[in-house]
Amino acid sequence: MARERLGIITGSLPMAHDLVCWKCGGSLAALTLPLRRLEECPKCRAQLHVCRMCVHYDTRVASHCREPTAEEVRDKEHANFCDFFKPRPAAHVAASTAEVDQARAKLDRLFGKR
Repeated sequence: MARERLGIITGSLPMAHDLVCWKCGGSLAALTLPLRRLEECPKCRAQLHVCRMCVHYDTRVASHCREPTAEEVRDKEHANFCDFFKPRPAAHVAASTAEVDQARAKLDRLFGKR
């Protein structure tokens, strides 16, 4: 069911008001779909027609793309010409600080800081 909402099963594009920038999480509601190849986020100016913003982007598979016939794109964060691009509403993933906090705590214990 969640996959249908993302347009993965139905093949439909999500509504622009559902989209957020893959880099900063800013709303893309003001943009029209389909996204142009050189479209940028109004907030952080990141390019949006990128692998990281696509429903097919998946770091668990080869070339980080679930579309088997797509040509490999080396730079996943810059605009490309992929014909299979479909914007993904949940493209923004907030950075996890848990590992950093854990490493800092270990260093503090090692060097006697509290």
